Amino acid sequence: MNLEEIKKFFEEQKDNEDVKSYLQGLSQVTPDGVQTFLDSEDGKKLLQPRLDSYFTKGLETWKSNNLKKLVDEEVKKQNPPTNPLEKQLEDLKRELLLKDLKAKAKDVASENKLPLKIVDYFVGNDEESTIANLKTLQEVFDTHINERVQEQLKSGGINPAQGTTPPTITREQLKGMTAEEIQKLDPKIVNEALKN
Repeated sequence: MNLEEIKKFFEEQKDNEDVKSYLQGLSQVTPDGVQTFLDSEDGKKLLQPRLDSYFTKGLETWKSNNLKKLVDEEVKKQNPPTNPLEKQLEDLKRELLLKDLKAKAKDVASENKLPLKIVDYFVGNDEESTIANLKTLQEVFDTHINERVQEQLKSGGINPAQGTTPPTITREQLKGMTAEEIQKLDPKIVNEALKN
């Protein structure tokens, strides 16, 4: 009997119970049989979708557990934090610049007779802005002083705009005045007349 005859026999006797149980015994799953099937085209077609789904699930799990950490590490690698020595150097440069600007500001303030106690508040980011700040201070300061001088002069009877000087009287003129006239005078003028 050859193989074709055996196949034909099994086809004809497929409903026979003895043949069925014999064939089932032959078709027992063995590791070698499974391996042979999985290596065949039909086995690959059956196995590939399952492998793909397991791989996809594993990849998603890996991403959720590791991807953020890896991205953060790469970002740190691409943008390294400032070296502590570089930071100290930058701080030192900034400190020296500030010291130079304060010295320059004090020189300019001294030349323009500005109060040195407040100069540090007008130091800018560079020499140009510092000088501009001091110029503004000087303008405000001069305007304020002029206003105060004007007030003081006016309170003393001097009106600089009119070019008048405060009235003065002598002791003799004071003796010739009535009490009402003396009360109308500025007390400073009366005191000056009494001193002389």
